[in-house]
Amino acid sequence: MVASTSNGLKRVVIEPVTRVEGHGKVTLLLDEQNKVHQARLHIVEFRGFERFIQGRPFWEVPVLVQRLCGICPVSHHLAAAKAMDRIVGGEQLTPTAEKMRRLMHYGQFFQSHALHFFHLVSPDLLFGFDADVAIRNVIGVAAKYPDLAVQGVMMRKYGQEIILRTAGKKIHGTGAIPGGVNKNLSIAERDFLLKDAEQMLTWARGALKLAKDYTLAHLDELRDFGSFESNHLSLIGASGELDLYHGGLRAITATGEKIFDHVDYQRYLDYIAEEVRPWSYMKFPFIKSLGPERGWYRVGPLARLNTADRIDTPEAEAARQEFMAVTQGKPNNISMAYHWARMIELLHSMEKIHALLHDRDLQGTDLVVRGPRREETVGLIEAPRGTLFHHYVVNKDDQIVRANLIVSTTNNNEPMNRAVQKVAQDHLSGRQLTEGLLNRIEVAIRAYDPCLSCATHALGRMPLEVELLAADGTRLDRRSRG
Repeated sequence: MVASTSNGLKRVVIEPVTRVEGHGKVTLLLDEQNKVHQARLHIVEFRGFERFIQGRPFWEVPVLVQRLCGICPVSHHLAAAKAMDRIVGGEQLTPTAEKMRRLMHYGQFFQSHALHFFHLVSPDLLFGFDADVAIRNVIGVAAKYPDLAVQGVMMRKYGQEIILRTAGKKIHGTGAIPGGVNKNLSIAERDFLLKDAEQMLTWARGALKLAKDYTLAHLDELRDFGSFESNHLSLIGASGELDLYHGGLRAITATGEKIFDHVDYQRYLDYIAEEVRPWSYMKFPFIKSLGPERGWYRVGPLARLNTADRIDTPEAEAARQEFMAVTQGKPNNISMAYHWARMIELLHSMEKIHALLHDRDLQGTDLVVRGPRREETVGLIEAPRGTLFHHYVVNKDDQIVRANLIVSTTNNNEPMNRAVQKVAQDHLSGRQLTEGLLNRIEVAIRAYDPCLSCATHALGRMPLEVELLAADGTRLDRRSRG
């Protein structure tokens, strides 16, 4: 849709934009020479989960909130379960409970990263941003690179098999409960998962090589593609290592200086605030000490590799060192490097899965703990897309009376907007609109892997219709897709 604004600019609307958490659109303001004056990513759906879980008993929450998403329900399940652990005084989990949850979590990372890379990203990397839209999708990948397509499907299936055996269901499981888990891993389940573990490690190495080789081969082009300096935030382990399940909060600047470190996430409100802007239902988080103008930050695979001092699995750590060498050990602010970082995490997750499957604690029978009751709690976890905050208040009748969720995509709201703005200015401004140019906006958004349950239905494409009108209303150009 195209319309004129009060200041004489043309407003071009790309709607819907898929692969964000909820429904979204992009708006561009262009002058008569098609110069971009403004580009924004809008989230136009009101989520409402914080409201309609109010009044529900706290023990239902780990199951309820994962209905936010059909792609990463495990992340919400575990974040809420970690929060409810504190309500029942059970945050010091038994070894069996913690390792079962970690296995579930790494299975989620493995399947989610594989889905995003092979199904949604690989068409752009394999065929190019300007390739014929008829082949630049997962069906085109399957036709030209059948082995890769099979690997993507089988890797996602393997991750889902782990989720099934730890959560009870592949989607919207019930495995994590306040204070622990409701099952262990049987010997038969362990052996079933072990039989394909070596193959998954091999495929994970191959996916990492593909992402690394692409990034290095196109480094000159990608350095500036939707890129900018930013702060970075994530959980880190006690010794500064990458920890996707638990740890303290660390935030660093674009050059690597620590803003805060090893912060107990129960106190996240002392450090993080959210700004509301009238053109989006999604808030804009920022670091309080820096303010909204300078305090926004990135989360997710790129941020996690930038904030971590090391990775505690050998192959992923070697890959991290290669990754950081590109920027001489300083934080990597290349937006398209998210894909390389994501595949390092894919390999790390499989290394963790392989080790856990040999851990006898998974067959333990001590599953649940209880302790002093609390009424307010925060659960934090690193979801595949970034740091995920769950904050709840529970009354004496065990009912949720207040909830605040800052999902990973919300944390990346400002960076995604900046990526859209930069790509629009660098590649669309002053040019005739083409499908390939429009796709560059999608490529920038897709780097962040924003979450949308129905993203797998899009076959790697976003349905778009863009019209370009002159100041007198005459249509100069029109492009549609999907």
